[in-house]
Amino acid sequence: MTKSRFPAISAFCACLIIAANFQLAAQKKLDAAIAEVLPATLKKHREFVSLPNVASDSDGIMKNYDWVRKELEQQKFTVKMLESSTLPLMLAERTVSKKAKTILFYLHIDGQPVNAANWDQEDPFTPVLKQLDSQGNWSAIDWKNLDGAIDPEWRIFGRAAADDKAPIMMMLTAVELLDKAKTKLGVNIKIILDPQEESGSEAFLSTLDQYKADYAADYMIIMDGPAHPTNQPTLTFGCRGNATCSIITYGAKLPQHSGHYGNYVPNPIFTLSHLLASMKDENGKVLVDGYYDGIEMTPAVTALLSQVPDDNDDIRKGLVIHKAEKVGNNYQEALQYPSLNVRHIDTSWKGPGLKTIIPEQVTAYIDVRLVAETDGGEQLEKIRRHIEQQGFLVLDRAPTDEERLTNQKIATFKTNGFVNAFRTDMEAPIGQKLRAAIAKEFGTPPVSIRTMGGTVPIIPAINTLGIPAIIVPMVNMDNNQHNPNENIRIGNISQGIKMCMTILTMEL
Repeated sequence: MTKSRFPAISAFCACLIIAANFQLAAQKKLDAAIAEVLPATLKKHREFVSLPNVASDSDGIMKNYDWVRKELEQQKFTVKMLESSTLPLMLAERTVSKKAKTILFYLHIDGQPVNAANWDQEDPFTPVLKQLDSQGNWSAIDWKNLDGAIDPEWRIFGRAAADDKAPIMMMLTAVELLDKAKTKLGVNIKIILDPQEESGSEAFLSTLDQYKADYAADYMIIMDGPAHPTNQPTLTFGCRGNATCSIITYGAKLPQHSGHYGNYVPNPIFTLSHLLASMKDENGKVLVDGYYDGIEMTPAVTALLSQVPDDNDDIRKGLVIHKAEKVGNNYQEALQYPSLNVRHIDTSWKGPGLKTIIPEQVTAYIDVRLVAETDGGEQLEKIRRHIEQQGFLVLDRAPTDEERLTNQKIATFKTNGFVNAFRTDMEAPIGQKLRAAIAKEFGTPPVSIRTMGGTVPIIPAINTLGIPAIIVPMVNMDNNQHNPNENIRIGNISQGIKMCMTILTMEL
């Protein structure tokens, strides 16, 4: 009986080896195809990044649209412009079959404003190819280097080189390669290009009702943001929302000389500091009643979070902090809870230099990062109630003289709106299929992140359209997004092309 089993086991092992070798050969063939077109892709990317794309420059945005339209139409996309309350949006479609599932890919064509004086190159919209020198500095190299062996660690520096023109180039190249190989797409494609993502996506959000049929899809993939710091393929299943408010506390009606009235007139900075201190303990946990209601860190969730290959000690050292707050047991757990952050404190004195005064008022500007279990309006109301519980008269306006004379502690509390979080179930069919497809092509499962820390402005679109959404970030984490010297690592462009090809050939 034992003897008869060995041949079967040997045959099974041989089949596994053959399958693994076949898959490895397929991966190498795909990598070779990407490497062959990479020089042309990088040259096109250089041309694309050379077009200024700040949303306030409508003519510049239209030139970017014209450039992308030409590329899309060459790849058999139907392109149309959708009018909005501000700038038009571009929608491109390519249909495989009516039976295939449809993915709506969200990208944005605008970039952050620039201050050229802060960049290590003459013009942020004149891309520069750079390599890391022996002193650890990024030094410019000739673009002719792209005609030889390309180092994946080289980087292209320029505004929007990563955010978000790199993903657009990845998608265009992926479709081109699939067509060249006569590989049938597994999904119908819709691509929306947002012209105002960096300033709040007003254009896109204003069109949701009017063009809901145009945006109809089975799934939505947001191609924005950085991948995990390891640069492994990454899937992000949600992001935190954001709510903001301000708190003003008061002293005397006018600023007072600190010599004449020190020890007599209450300083509103101390009043505010005591109030803010009552909201958090020394470990960073929020003390506002009910702030963490509805959040349960189950063993299943903890297991999912532990799969993210973070080195929490490296994160701490990189931030140069002695210890992290104890809201969660690690970085990923911390992102699963709503935060309470004081982003700015402002007194009434706005002139240059310091004055020996007791200010008449002080304002704390607060942001609250939301998670899927929390509603922005409810979290802000909890903060308001907490202020009342500390003995304050809480107003939504400046106090009257009578109110100042009859109340020891007064706070003006103003809310500024909110955007709720979104999160797609990590075990949803689209998530399972994406993980399986990426694992097959790359030989290892992607990093799966339950919630990222930032907030994308199109969350209302995700909730309104009711489409399961996943963020597929593909640029390097250290791309200086929104800052001077924005850059894209060339290795991330190659990997992003492969990611796009993998997604486009899935059968959902």
